[in-house]
Amino acid sequence: MQPIHKRIIPILTLLLFCLGTFSSCKKHLEQLNENPNGADPSTTNPNLVLSTVLTTAGQQVVTLGFGDPAGVMQQTQKDGWTGSHNEYDWSGSNDWTPYYNILRNNKYVYDRSVTLGYDLQQGVSLVMKSMIFGLITDLYGDAPYTHALDGDQAGDANLFPVYDKQQDIYTGILADLATANTLLSKQKTDYNSSIDAVDVYYGGDPTKWRKLANSLSLRYYMRISDKSPDVAKAGIEKIVADPATYPIITSSSDDALMGFAGNSAADSWPSNVNYDADSINYRVIKMCSTFVKTMVPLNDPRLGVYANKVQIFLNVNNSFPPNTDVIADTTLNGEARQVRYLSPDVIAAKGVALSDVDQDPNYVGLPPAIVGGPVYNLGSDPSQASHNPHVSWLNSMYMNASGPLLQARMMTAAEVNFLLAEAALKGWAAGDAQTNYNAAIQASFASWGLSGAYNAYIAQPAVAYSGSLQQLITQKWISSWTVAHEAWFDFRRTGYPALVSGPVAKGPVLPVRFYYMLTERNLNATNTTAAENDLEVTTYSGYGADATNGFKNSAWSKPWLSQGTGQPW
Repeated sequence: MQPIHKRIIPILTLLLFCLGTFSSCKKHLEQLNENPNGADPSTTNPNLVLSTVLTTAGQQVVTLGFGDPAGVMQQTQKDGWTGSHNEYDWSGSNDWTPYYNILRNNKYVYDRSVTLGYDLQQGVSLVMKSMIFGLITDLYGDAPYTHALDGDQAGDANLFPVYDKQQDIYTGILADLATANTLLSKQKTDYNSSIDAVDVYYGGDPTKWRKLANSLSLRYYMRISDKSPDVAKAGIEKIVADPATYPIITSSSDDALMGFAGNSAADSWPSNVNYDADSINYRVIKMCSTFVKTMVPLNDPRLGVYANKVQIFLNVNNSFPPNTDVIADTTLNGEARQVRYLSPDVIAAKGVALSDVDQDPNYVGLPPAIVGGPVYNLGSDPSQASHNPHVSWLNSMYMNASGPLLQARMMTAAEVNFLLAEAALKGWAAGDAQTNYNAAIQASFASWGLSGAYNAYIAQPAVAYSGSLQQLITQKWISSWTVAHEAWFDFRRTGYPALVSGPVAKGPVLPVRFYYMLTERNLNATNTTAAENDLEVTTYSGYGADATNGFKNSAWSKPWLSQGTGQPW
């Protein structure tokens, strides 16, 4: 590097020269301040930013749906670092900044596309805006919406935006999706732009984006169905009645999915071990017993895609000699396995009731929010980085950075068909409930590579359509693997599946929202307080960390969507 004085001299020379030739040197100084490696917002192609919007949105959906909501909805539990996942010990730490970062980039895509007259990019950006704002209001309740992205404009109203009412946000989302449906209604060749190279969901196909727009409308109409049933019914029936104008996702081939490149920690599946030297992110996640014990009696083959079998299953038998505790090789259903033979006195000596020992030879889940997760079911490793061989770990594919089934599932045919089935169950004109229910399960099986197993599964009496909302939502919960937040929103709305909070959870019932975070309460206090006042304090609002977050700003205080519904508790 040159000495500082040698680097200053050319700049001083230029400045002295400018004293006599101001207008010419003004141009040179402006050029001097340009970043040759940066993008000029006034000339940049919006596709350069759209790629970031799509990939970061996909990453956030996986981080969410594979993270704490999977613990809340008892699909998974952790046997180390359990607080936020198993026990809802959030303390206002669930930050919405990543979602608003996506929305700021997305706003640039939209505004720039309006300037350029790019209808395709406008339509796609409205779909993404709707999806991300939908997540924010689903998770928190009232939130900055109308002025949320105006921070570059003058005025306190933009720097410290008001929180729009939750019901108004849903109204805005549905309006934007209707506009997107129109913008995306042309044939691909009729657009004056393309997104083929950057569209990691659909490869630039506007027809599929249009289906996503209308499918998201179904999601949000159903979301508000208990609070605004007339609006929801009319909206869903309008879409179903006119598939030419409102096409939707009905086949798994139209699922909105995003794969992972696997080139770095930032673009890889979150539990991968490639970029995690001690593989903690994978090793601490175990299947939850609630989920496992729902799927096992149904002979659900998806369980084998979601999870590994226990490495060593337990066999406790009175016929074994006293003090028997032996691990041996065996064969089970033609498969080489390991078994741990135990006599009952060994169990008693460990202070474990025989009824608490899970001897299922294939899949064993960790109960929700318990003490001693690392040693559950006679596991011998009390460390937080558990190696318990007697509880089911996730399928080994979740150790990989990428793979054909490691995808962000933004919206699927399974979800859409479950929505239609529920609408029909309500008596709305949305097709036949049983047909839609069957199609939902079939689509879920197809998306996990199990199409051949569908017929045998649906033929079981416990799976065959019964007309029960509980059965429908339970099946939707099973299909929501890696998008557990959607199951959480369904639970909040319906009370199904009927989950029970674990013994060391921070509240006696499941929470219904994330807290407004501390930074927001400090920086935008007036508007955050107004939003907190819109929450309904419940019997459970004072539990856990809520004494410090304020009883109103509680994970157990109900936003508008749950107020007066009697759900989920």
